[in-house]
Amino acid sequence: MTLHTIILFTIACLSINLIPGPDVIYIVSNTMKGRMVAGMKAALGLGVGYLFHTLAACLGLSALILSSAVAFTAVKWLGAFYLAYLGVKSLYAMYQGQSTLTISDSGKSSHSNVFKQGVIVSVLNPKVALFFLSFLPQFIDVSTQNTSEQLFVLGLWFSVLATLCNVTYAVMGSWLLRSSHAQRFSRVLEGISGGLLLGLATKIAFSEK
Repeated sequence: MTLHTIILFTIACLSINLIPGPDVIYIVSNTMKGRMVAGMKAALGLGVGYLFHTLAACLGLSALILSSAVAFTAVKWLGAFYLAYLGVKSLYAMYQGQSTLTISDSGKSSHSNVFKQGVIVSVLNPKVALFFLSFLPQFIDVSTQNTSEQLFVLGLWFSVLATLCNVTYAVMGSWLLRSSHAQRFSRVLEGISGGLLLGLATKIAFSEK
């Protein structure tokens, strides 16, 4: 795995995780209801769930690589299309100007089980599993003998970056996302992330490897 691959993977991870989505809404809503500590617990719980999906993806993709190179190539192409879809969806959301961070902070709720709920929400989300299976193969060099190690390292790094982004949202949720600037903030992130994801999908599609 080259330094170029790691840098590209890091940019892709940040682009995806900065897009306000269901995980971000879950974190920010808990932050607003139970202060920052609740948002932090939600972010860490989701992070543990990402680790579970990392292990599952490593086992499944490693078996796929060993059984069929053609099938693995098909997964890579489907993953590239999926990244393009995420990019187009993000840019369309920016164009529409409808913030995904319209969250109600009414009412009080106990946040003693927020961490456990975050783990369960992440582990039981089939979209997260699908994402891991389609995303990780884009950065694997199948010509080497250590594909399982590559998958694990990339999955672990994704989990770390995703958790850091989620923690950032937890910190910001209690003040920035309450303000009138929330919609503009959301649109900027969606536009930047969408452009980067489309660029990544294009690079994968026209890459010789």
